[in-house]
Amino acid sequence: MHDWIEGNINDIIVPVETFHLYDMFQDVIKHDERFDFDRIPAVVELCIQAGVDLPEYPTNRTSQSLGMNDRSHVQSSNNISDNVNKASINTEVLEASSHLPGEICALAGRTLQAWETMRLGIKKLMFVYPVKVCKYCPEVHVGPSGHKVRMCGIFKYDSWKGLHMWKRAELDDLIPPRYVWHIREQDPTPLVDEGRGFYGHAPAIVELCVQAGAAITHKYHRGMKINGLVPASVIFLINICMFILSI
Repeated sequence: MHDWIEGNINDIIVPVETFHLYDMFQDVIKHDERFDFDRIPAVVELCIQAGVDLPEYPTNRTSQSLGMNDRSHVQSSNNISDNVNKASINTEVLEASSHLPGEICALAGRTLQAWETMRLGIKKLMFVYPVKVCKYCPEVHVGPSGHKVRMCGIFKYDSWKGLHMWKRAELDDLIPPRYVWHIREQDPTPLVDEGRGFYGHAPAIVELCVQAGAAITHKYHRGMKINGLVPASVIFLINICMFILSI
């Protein structure tokens, strides 16, 4: 049985960090240089290499660093930076108790749309800017080659001495979807183990937005099993519990 505690944003959107490169084509980071480079979210590093300017994370861009595979489909760093500077980014701390149900529903819809927009944008950027992931651990590196920091526990006691084995990363390596059970109207509360093969599931951020009132997009219908059945054994257990409670 689980021992439940209060969750936070990192339990819903899993943070994946990587080394920040001051130059995309700098020398490979060695193990004894690991503390000389900042660790920042991999999504942020990818956006920086694509042209976003963040004063706290300076980077040196050259004409060679604009697109590794298809330069014709990517704006220059100056154009991207101008677009970012023109956009106003407002950060708000929202308390659910101080908002009407309609406002919460609208917020859930915008949050779900932002999640889908971010994943689509990162997927497009990964076609242009190289991203690596270790074959045997979750370590991610944004750049044309990996680093030589010995952090891979798989080879800790082998001849590799902790070096990573790099391969091309996929979208879920940068933005891992943490799946949770999807609660349907026909499901018991709490969920019982006997029906785990019948319950639906969805990424935690999607389930949170759906419970707040956002519309479910078709891409998640299959995983959520919207119209799925509940096994007879579970229905029997529910009826027994209701009978006992009514006594």
